[in-house]
Amino acid sequence: MLILLTGKSNHDYIHNLTDQFLFIQSLASLEKLVIKLRQKKQQATTLRKKSERQLQQVRSVERRSSSGLHSIDRKIESEKEDATDVSGILNQKTSQLESIERLVVAAHERLNREKDALNDAEQKLEFATNIEEKQYAQLQLNTIHDRIQELEFEIKNRNKTAKKIAEDVAKYNEIKSKISTKIQKQSKSKPSLRETMSTSHKAAEKFVKDLEQKTRAEESAAKALEKVHSNLQILLAKKRKSSKKHKSVKSKPSKKATKSKTFKKATKKKSKTFKKATKKKSKTFKKATKKKSKTFKKATKKKSKTFKKATKKKSKTSKKSRK
Repeated sequence: MLILLTGKSNHDYIHNLTDQFLFIQSLASLEKLVIKLRQKKQQATTLRKKSERQLQQVRSVERRSSSGLHSIDRKIESEKEDATDVSGILNQKTSQLESIERLVVAAHERLNREKDALNDAEQKLEFATNIEEKQYAQLQLNTIHDRIQELEFEIKNRNKTAKKIAEDVAKYNEIKSKISTKIQKQSKSKPSLRETMSTSHKAAEKFVKDLEQKTRAEESAAKALEKVHSNLQILLAKKRKSSKKHKSVKSKPSKKATKSKTFKKATKKKSKTFKKATKKKSKTFKKATKKKSKTFKKATKKKSKTFKKATKKKSKTSKKSRK
């Protein structure tokens, strides 16, 4: 009976059922594995992004410290150049001041000598006996007075310039000290920046290794997911093909089933033809009986009509004979 209905033996049918069960089981396990691998890939992606953010932060700190060091070096260099310029001006001013001071000292010495000469000239004028000696002494006295006035004026002017140059020297000394303090402060900030740069560089190297590891883990998870997903797609394609085959098998049954179906169809056709034949016979019999009954009725009607006519004629003839 099972062979006639399914077209398969009991062993084949059980084998197909077990295959279907194993196929469904493998499909379900693959779907679970796909979900698990997707979660694993997502976790690996989040970890990779986290390490990327950490690496970016550390590298930004390293860049900031490096740029800070470079800017400090540039500032120190520029301030050193300014200090050298100031030192040059200061040296120039100092040398000017020293030369003026030397000139003032020399002028003072000459002034003292001229004062001594003035005393001598005054004494000569006082002790002169004739007019010529008096005139010569007076001329010497006048020239000495003129030289003393010139020397005093020179000393006064040189003192003014010396005072101005001394103010400039003080100003440039102050500028130089400010520049040196700035250089010292910036030089003090360099070691901390160097330390932060070195620590951030070491951390960056560590995070680079960690990022490479996380990237490899993400890639391996993606490859595993792709492989399992392709296997799942293959199984789903097989499932679709098997469902199509199952439908085609249902539409096109096996030879034994077709034989049984053809036998059933033949018996059905025979029964239908027999029923149709019996129906036709019954219809023809009914029609014949109807026709016979109609003809019998017509014949009886005609007989009754002829009988009535005959009786009417007899009655008429008898009446006439009586008259």
